[in-house]
Amino acid sequence: MAAPEKSPLELEKASKLANVPHCEQYERMISGMLYDSLVPELTNSRLAARKSMLKFNNWFPEEDDFNIETITKRRAEILKSFLGHVGDDEIFIEPPFRVDYGPNLSVGKRFYANFNLTVLDSAIVTIGDRVMIGPNVMISTATHETEVASRRDNIEYAHPITIGDDCWIGGGVIILGGVTIGDGCTIGAGSIVTRDVPSWSVAVGTPARVVKKVEALGKFEE
Repeated sequence: MAAPEKSPLELEKASKLANVPHCEQYERMISGMLYDSLVPELTNSRLAARKSMLKFNNWFPEEDDFNIETITKRRAEILKSFLGHVGDDEIFIEPPFRVDYGPNLSVGKRFYANFNLTVLDSAIVTIGDRVMIGPNVMISTATHETEVASRRDNIEYAHPITIGDDCWIGGGVIILGGVTIGDGCTIGAGSIVTRDVPSWSVAVGTPARVVKKVEALGKFEE
């Protein structure tokens, strides 16, 4: 269900993100309220994301600069230009990469995503440090009412997604809005995550269910 009022927590998160399309409908969108996705501020933000994705997905170095250091550095620069937060220059996303807005995506240090990651970030998506994502993963905050009338009017809503530190998201996983995946989790390939997964768990299936716990580790020392 859509939220009845704005979320101070999500508004506080947004205040720390770059490139945010501030407007009334944006605040409703990230708060989980019903909102109009076709207002100019949101439409322009999505168009800007598509331009940035085209640049990211099609850039490749000249022969003289064909090395992993150059590729990593330049791709990180492009990602920082349109995502909400990037933890460090070690971020590595294999193209193609697709995102709905960009400013609502925050990733931590040493983030890696394999080919074909799709993030529908109508609400804020927060990903922790040292997270690995397999190929063909979809992270979708966006949803609609089942009543048809609001869909005819382009009204929708979204719920945030949080993925903790040291998680491994297997290939083909779908993570739906409103889900929090705790630290140290593994999500098995092909799973659909519809509910929270507690820290230090392995979850598999459709819908994903916890099948085992793993040893909890202390704070990572850089």
